[in-house]
Amino acid sequence: MEDRRGRVDRRTLLKTMSAAGATATVMSACGDSGASPPGIAGGAFNKTVRLGTEGPGGRKDWRPGYALEFLPPEDMPAGGAASRTLAGEPKERLLDFYRLMSTSRKWETTMKDLFLAGKDGLYGAFHTYVGEEAVAVGVIGALAEDDYIASTHRGHGHLIAKGGDLNRMSAEIFFKESGYNKGYGGSMHITDMSKGIMGMNGIVGASFYMAAGAALRGMIRGTKQVAVAFFGDGAAASPYYFSAVRSCRNLNIPVIFVNENNFQYMAIPVADTVPTKYISDYTKGLDLPHHLVDGNDIAAVYHATKQAVDWARAGNGPSVIEGLTYRWYDHSGFAGARADTDGASGLPYRTDAEVQAWMTRDPIPRYRRWLVSKGLAGEEELAQIEAEAQAAVDDSVTFAREGRDPDPAAGVLNTHADGAVLASQFYNRKGTVAS
Repeated sequence: MEDRRGRVDRRTLLKTMSAAGATATVMSACGDSGASPPGIAGGAFNKTVRLGTEGPGGRKDWRPGYALEFLPPEDMPAGGAASRTLAGEPKERLLDFYRLMSTSRKWETTMKDLFLAGKDGLYGAFHTYVGEEAVAVGVIGALAEDDYIASTHRGHGHLIAKGGDLNRMSAEIFFKESGYNKGYGGSMHITDMSKGIMGMNGIVGASFYMAAGAALRGMIRGTKQVAVAFFGDGAAASPYYFSAVRSCRNLNIPVIFVNENNFQYMAIPVADTVPTKYISDYTKGLDLPHHLVDGNDIAAVYHATKQAVDWARAGNGPSVIEGLTYRWYDHSGFAGARADTDGASGLPYRTDAEVQAWMTRDPIPRYRRWLVSKGLAGEEELAQIEAEAQAAVDDSVTFAREGRDPDPAAGVLNTHADGAVLASQFYNRKGTVAS
């Protein structure tokens, strides 16, 4: 295979590789004596161990409705480690989880009805999180108050679970000066750094590096803070994803990557773009913990996150959690949705039967039945929590409606170094163009 100058003849090498198999040939060409490299049994290539033998990925025969195959049980398991972990929390904490899940659902449902009614003149993108509340509350419930989260464009549930202010959230949707972003950002850009919320983000996959940076800061300062990067199934295809997980693994940065896999990207199945059974298979080769859980089971999510948090705080680095869940509405907006009715119908990339079936696995009633069956809460006190949640949402809408519209002059304040000067030149204090 070598010429007179000792160089490998490429053509002969390729022919030999084709005949004998690449692994054996390359080892031979490199002068290997035939012994297997450390950690490889018999020199054979061993595939990574999958988290599940069946999954929504790698299904070229996928058709709308196939998500029915992955329906979780009607009820959360009453036994097992996850159930015991959650049941061991104080009752006050368990009821707070129920309050947060209910508040998230009622806030988004109320906003959906207001958008569809058209009376308030609401506009802009609005990505609902309805149906996925167990992931947000289960994950964030396992964090400390000063831990960080980096959210997505579908982040209302994350914000509420981390203690976001409903009044300021609603005011931002109404584009009022009292909103989280003073009316600048709308639904996709709500941020509250005082609570460790680094923001919802319209850039798909931006959460990976944001969380990594925040966690690295905590590492350097020795605070033991953990950061969570939430991302959807579509964002896993971002070039940022693998590099972020790899870099965090290299440096043992305490980031928990939480994939909310709802099968659907924007409007196509994960089966069309995900070659593995699950998205969490992507990073199995990086030798870090992976948790594949029922994302509509708050106990399963909470238990996995507790393990991931303990792992991170101990200095062991990142981990991945994939929660299989289902969104009730379209990717953005309210196609197929109706006021006072849950769920969207008539969408071409999924069947109505599929939507209705997943709605029967609603994470909130599942959690309610679990609490009652274990004697941890009564129906009446849970109903009272729901009523209080709806009242808080209604109050936030009133707050938003009564809020002050931003001064038009403010439009240039954050876009130019001399914004205040420009504003004074072109606008008067009432917001009309100056003469």
